[in-house]
Order: sequence, then C-alpha cells, then structure tokens
Amino acid sequence: MRFQHSAPVRAAFPDLVAGVVVATGISPDVSVGARVDELTGRARARLAGGTEAGLPEIQAWRRAFAALGLKPTQYRCASEALLRRLRIDGDLPRLHPLVDLCNAISVAYAVPVAVLDSDRITGDLTVRHARGDEEYVTFGGGVERPEPGEVIFADAEGRAHARRWTNRQSGWSAVHAETSRVLIVAEGLHATAAADVAGLLDTLRAELAAHWSAPVAHALLTGAAPAFDVPSRV
Repeated sequence: MRFQHSAPVRAAFPDLVAGVVVATGISPDVSVGARVDELTGRARARLAGGTEAGLPEIQAWRRAFAALGLKPTQYRCASEALLRRLRIDGDLPRLHPLVDLCNAISVAYAVPVAVLDSDRITGDLTVRHARGDEEYVTFGGGVERPEPGEVIFADAEGRAHARRWTNRQSGWSAVHAETSRVLIVAEGLHATAAADVAGLLDTLRAELAAHWSAPVAHALLTGAAPAFDVPSRV
C-alpha cells in the first residue's frame, strides 16, 4: 500500500505536512486512561485562554475548508470537533484504547488524527478530489456518495474512508475490537506544522510502544516527500 496526497491537493495546499504511522499488534485489552487524562489536560490548558476557534492550528483548517467551498462552522476538522466537545462536555467519549489515545493526542496538538483499520483498505490510499462515484459508508451503515471535487481519502476500490478531508471518517475502516493493524494519519496546515506534526509522531510512537509494544513504521510527508510506501510487515 502507498499513502499519498494527490498532486492537485498538494498544489492547492503547499504548506500541508502529514505524519503517517503504521502499527501492528493492536488489541483492546490495555488501559490508557491515565495518559488520556494527561493529554486532554494539555488541551484544557490551551482552551483556558479562549475557544478552539482561536488556535492557529484550527484557523488554518478553517481557511482550507473555506477554500474548498465548505462553511467552516458547519463542517469542522476532526480536531476542532473534538476540542469543541471537550470544552462543552468536559471530556471525550471512550471508544477503543487506541482511538481514545489518538483523540487525546489530537486535542493536545490541535491537529486532526485519523485512525484506520488497514485491513479494510484496498490497495493505495490517496487523499484526492472525489469524482463523485466513490462509496462512503457511515458509522450507521448507510452509504453516501461524496460530492465531485470534495477532498476524500480514497482507496483503489473507490471506497471513501473519509469525507471532506479531515471532517468525518468512514465506519467501514473504523477501529474495532478485532483490529490488529492500523494506519494513522495526522495532518497540519499551520505555520509550525512541520515541528508540531513531528512532535505528534514522536508522542504517538511512544504511546504505541508503551501500551502495545507495537512494531511501527512512520514517515513525515511534505511537498518534497509526498508519499509513503507502507511496508507489508513492520
């Protein structure tokens, strides 16, 4: 499998920095509560100075969504949606240890993080503009067709694993109790994205090692290195 952003997406968003991690040996039988609390505590400290809308990481995604013709307050990037929920509800939902950790890392860095069951992805995964004939499966099992031109995560089979770029993942490749192999993608557009996404990758790799002893492969993707060839075994 190769993970990449298409040339048109890269051209439209030249400041994009992505971090990619592949891990195996994931299971749901670990306790991550203490680390989740610590990471969400970092996010609460940032929110104490104002709402998530004022963070530079979120402002960059709002500008990107507006450039794509999306109303930023209607369609929020994943990290903004999580930060908003944390601010309003005081906590984040608990779903699966790895998802919980990645959500906590996402709010700590204010950077969207997608966690995908890699066994549910066919062939290469490309962040590209939709043709409109791709298939997106919701968490409720419904099927949607992305709008032509919408940025999606698309595999070789024409399945959309995320809609509106970092707005909403698909239920098709969501992590579940039987998930063992995962592809994790973090994306930033703000001025310090290169350093911040690199730091996020370091945090994520440390958590995977501490909780799962998970073998990992990773890469930091920029305009100079826009693709990552996912190893068949790590």
